[in-house]
Amino acid sequence: MDLGSVVGLVLTFALLLGAMVMGVGIGPYIDIPSILIVFGGTAGTLLIGFKLEQMKKVGKIFMVAIKPPAIDTAAMIAKLVDFSTKARKEGVLALEGDVANEENEFLKRGLGMAIDGNEPDIIRDLLEIDMEQMDARHKSNIAIFGQMGGFAGAMGMIGTLIGLVAMLLNMADPAAIGPAMAVALLTTMYGAILGNVIGGPVENILGVRNDDELTLKSMILEGIMSIQAGDNPRVLEAKLLAYMAPSERVSQFD
Repeated sequence: MDLGSVVGLVLTFALLLGAMVMGVGIGPYIDIPSILIVFGGTAGTLLIGFKLEQMKKVGKIFMVAIKPPAIDTAAMIAKLVDFSTKARKEGVLALEGDVANEENEFLKRGLGMAIDGNEPDIIRDLLEIDMEQMDARHKSNIAIFGQMGGFAGAMGMIGTLIGLVAMLLNMADPAAIGPAMAVALLTTMYGAILGNVIGGPVENILGVRNDDELTLKSMILEGIMSIQAGDNPRVLEAKLLAYMAPSERVSQFD
């Protein structure tokens, strides 16, 4: 669980709700027509703009923002250095048992191809294709939340116009002005909240998650290439530590 994302989401909604309660209470901020316009309209436009298969996974995609896959770069570097040391002493074939029990599918696939005797260029090309396709899939899913922000704002504006039209048509009836004005204002508020508390921030953090996964896979790819080439484990470690921030680089040979 990413504590920062969870705390940020809870804190934002808590502050917004708290401000409402301290004002006039929650009741006046709840308007069914406004909810239908913004949330229903945003959901409808997203269904138009994206494949149904993607939309079915929105909940799962959102959870990646809250509970991302664990990435332990230091542990992966240590593992690759151990594999390199073993391969240099006993040959790449000695890693066959380790590969069979490897949980990281990308590493398992790459080392498996190296053990099978594939050429380095072929291994690199296949793994880079894997990374490119993963990046494309992730960006397509991330775009759902980016578009959500834009669509929610647009639906808020549409709702505002609907409310204003209803208000202008009933200027002779003072009792009708209030509800119409509520629709006009609350749709804007709902659109702003949906777009700027959910859409935009989730799009951003999912992009960060994607970049982290790409960086890890790039590092694994370089490790596999170095292991197949028979590089000195110290050289391999120095190469992989470059993927970490300077303050986090700790060599196991020191």
